[in-house]
Amino acid sequence: MKRLLPFLFLVLIACSCKSKKNYSSKKKETHTVKVNTTAKPTKEAESIVKTAKKFNGTRYKYGGTTKRGMDCSGLVYTSFGDNNISVPRTTKDLSSYGNWIDIKEVNVGDLVFFATKKNSRKVNHVGIVTSIRTGNIEFIHASTSKGVIISSLAERYWYFAFVQARRIL
Repeated sequence: MKRLLPFLFLVLIACSCKSKKNYSSKKKETHTVKVNTTAKPTKEAESIVKTAKKFNGTRYKYGGTTKRGMDCSGLVYTSFGDNNISVPRTTKDLSSYGNWIDIKEVNVGDLVFFATKKNSRKVNHVGIVTSIRTGNIEFIHASTSKGVIISSLAERYWYFAFVQARRIL
């Protein structure tokens, strides 16, 4: 009986320790992004995006540049590098590389930069534009929580975190 009591106590503790998820009933608020781009993307840009999409689903790893793990600037660095285009390795350096462009003029293969820290407009995240549609810009990036994914600038979070776009090609 004395041996059974500690065992029952452990079972009771294990059963009561379940994760609690908070579910929100709020729908994702979306925003429209006005885009004037009518030019077709270049073959180089399409090739860079194709390379980046090969990493879709790769887990996040700070400083990573391979299928084993990748960060946001590592995705840009590797995608451009695999297409024989040399770019800086860090988000900070990328944010001043190439030419600044208005978000309305963005095209496939351009870089989009974000400030994701609260109360800061300092760039700390980058993605590569994968597609342009009326009212929407999609980009591929390495998220710390989900790894390499494709997101939309119309999503509330990314819409408000957006800082600038730059063209390298």
